[in-house]
Amino acid sequence: MNLKKIYEENNALLTGHFKLSSGKHSPNYLQSARVLENPKVAQELLSALAKQIQEYGLKVDVVCSPAIGGLLAGYELARALGVRFIFTERVNGVMTLRRGFEVREGERVLICEDIITTGKSALEAAKEVEKFGAKIVGFAAIANRGLCKRVGSDLEAKSECKLPSDVPFFALDDFIFETYEADKCPMCKEGSQAIKPGSRGN
Repeated sequence: MNLKKIYEENNALLTGHFKLSSGKHSPNYLQSARVLENPKVAQELLSALAKQIQEYGLKVDVVCSPAIGGLLAGYELARALGVRFIFTERVNGVMTLRRGFEVREGERVLICEDIITTGKSALEAAKEVEKFGAKIVGFAAIANRGLCKRVGSDLEAKSECKLPSDVPFFALDDFIFETYEADKCPMCKEGSQAIKPGSRGN
């Protein structure tokens, strides 16, 4: 599977001047919503991710995604794995499990995002469900921005990665883009203004 080609064909690999959720700036952005708006493509991608997880031998009872970016990916992954799906959402800036969703003591939960950059939102969701006694058995995403180490990749985790090193992380491919601290961004220095196309902070 050529994930980069799939993103390009769906006009989801953007070029410009973007402000990432981490606060850094980049000339590239993955807009997964453009890929996942096609149910057939979403099913293909998340079925491939589910196969990777199953071949690893990971046992999962529940898939949980942080809203809003991870919802479609998480739902499709849960369907491919044949398990329940729930999601967390921010309430006054705090990731919260609500809407009647519950997890039981010892349930094995896989946290799923569309894209993992630092893994901050995924980790927040993990900590929320852990409060109810669930066990986090893995993290998953369609694509890895290259800061965290995924199963099957030679890339090592960078210091910015928030995911725990003792829990497996699954993704279909790595995307390595240039990123800059906001005060050192060459595009800003040229007078360009960063836009934030993601779902958080807009």
